[in-house]
Amino acid sequence: MAKNKGTFKFGFNLSWIYLLIIAGLIYLLFARMSANPQKIEWAEVKEMVATDDVDKIVFVRNDFRGELSLKSSSVEKYKSKYKITEKTPQFVFLVSTQFNPEEEFATLNSALPKDEQVKIVMENEDNIFPKILDWLLFPLILLGFWFFMFRGIGRGGSNSGGAGGGIFSIGKSTGKLADKDQVNVTFKDVAGLYGAKDEIVEIVDFLKNPNKYTALGAKIPKGALLVGPPGTGKTLLAKSVAGEANVPFFSISGSDFVEMFVGVGASRVRDLFSKAKAKSPCIVFIDEIDAVGRARGKNAGFSSNDERENTLNQLLTEMDGFDSNSGVIILAATNRVDILDKALLRAGRFDRQIKVELPELMEREEIFQVHLRKIKIDKELDIKFLAKHTPGFSGADIANVCNEAALTAARKNKLYVDKQDFLDAVDRIVGGLERKESTILTEAEKTTIAYHEAGHAIVGWLLPYCDNVFKVSLIPRGFALGLTWYLPDERKIVSKTNMMQKMCALFGGRVAEEIINGESSTGALNDLERITAMASSMVQYYGMSDKVGQLSYYNSGSTAFDFSKPYSEKTAELIDEEIRQIVEEAHTMTTNLINSHKDEFIKLAELLLEKEVILAEDIEAILGPKVLPAENDRK
Repeated sequence: MAKNKGTFKFGFNLSWIYLLIIAGLIYLLFARMSANPQKIEWAEVKEMVATDDVDKIVFVRNDFRGELSLKSSSVEKYKSKYKITEKTPQFVFLVSTQFNPEEEFATLNSALPKDEQVKIVMENEDNIFPKILDWLLFPLILLGFWFFMFRGIGRGGSNSGGAGGGIFSIGKSTGKLADKDQVNVTFKDVAGLYGAKDEIVEIVDFLKNPNKYTALGAKIPKGALLVGPPGTGKTLLAKSVAGEANVPFFSISGSDFVEMFVGVGASRVRDLFSKAKAKSPCIVFIDEIDAVGRARGKNAGFSSNDERENTLNQLLTEMDGFDSNSGVIILAATNRVDILDKALLRAGRFDRQIKVELPELMEREEIFQVHLRKIKIDKELDIKFLAKHTPGFSGADIANVCNEAALTAARKNKLYVDKQDFLDAVDRIVGGLERKESTILTEAEKTTIAYHEAGHAIVGWLLPYCDNVFKVSLIPRGFALGLTWYLPDERKIVSKTNMMQKMCALFGGRVAEEIINGESSTGALNDLERITAMASSMVQYYGMSDKVGQLSYYNSGSTAFDFSKPYSEKTAELIDEEIRQIVEEAHTMTTNLINSHKDEFIKLAELLLEKEVILAEDIEAILGPKVLPAENDRK
């Protein structure tokens, strides 16, 4: 059965008129320049006429300008000197106002035989349009460019919540009014986020059933700020609100308020809240509010009239100023709550700060179940196993793992995605792309890397507070030539002993090289960086140094441009000494531990050289069960 072919429809709009005008101007400009005649003097004209090379002369009386056309047989004669073409006229000459064309041309032709006389054409040229074109062409081009630039800046969304477009709508809000039919995300699609989702559900319930709360004298919260690391689901929560609430939902980004033009940001804020008030009760969602809500007075620039601060002042006024905004709830999201202005965070503007943290074990399991709905997985796949092997992963990371696992299975032409595909996906995301074939290592380098990774593994296995070692690999990934995978114990509070033992695990690679090769290499750069940072935080932030004392020099309100130190030079020297002593203590502990298990350490390194990848079962076969903390410490 033949399918009906779609008919072509020609759409006409103002852009076609603009294009036609521009094309006409370009045609007129190039039409005047196409002949490109060469300028000569009147004396040269006389010589050309005398040598019988001129075919016709057109003289414009009111412009005192003449255009000379050569005979076709004479063009080659003047080509090399004047660089002319066959197009006429080839020459142009200018004369003064004292020039008498009738007398001069009559004198020229009188000296020639009658059949060789030059054809003379005299005319008056209406040259007003070319002059106007010369004056207006460049300004018209500038105005056209300016118009299109402002039209692009002022163009907003096509929904009723956005601005129309054009220069006069530059101050209009670009916030989009969400169409419920287009938003297909509900609370069922938001896995985990137990506490955060409960508070959002309550706000939506307040909008649906206001009498339930107002009967007891309660007021609807004016604003809720979603705070958390990137990828944890803040924007997803906002989308679910748009899908669940039966009220208008405006969405806008914080960067949409900030423009280079003075007053535009404040104007867009006023316009957004004006639209929101007209449709109240409604919800306004501002994503990445830190783009406009950064604390005032801490700008790195030196402008006395900061456009971003003016925009923030207008936002503060609209949220809770002299005029109340009853019925308008503000939702906002940021991962940099520490840099927001304090006036923005106070009650009455953002009554609630909803923390959206990285998902825990049960939450990760639920998130996996959501993302695995559309993936063909092996029936024997244990989702709880996947959740255990992705500690510290955000919701976005888990979605990426599921997609990478499906891609890995497709490359291998599998019918289902199995456990190994997910493990390969986690390896790729954590460690980077495998570089087994493209990386050339000498035997000495490979041996050093094997002992380095074996050092990490044995220390992590023998010290009770170190994270569980899951896998050790000699296959280069990303920027690393070898990797040791850990399954972190998701602790909320970390003790001094815990931090010291983690530093020892980081030192395992460097100490292993010193024991085997008698010297260290550059392979421990990242380990030393992390060790130094941990020792520094123990002394400066957590008060874990006896000599420095129970002091913390951490300032959560500091900025990147605050160069002052809250301690003296003598204290700075003491801090340096304590950091160095803690690092040396961890180095000594690691050296003693590996030397006391040197035979097992060598066996582990040799097994790694043989197999290239070893798992926890292989380590347990050599070292025995993983040493765990005492029962009281694990509670």
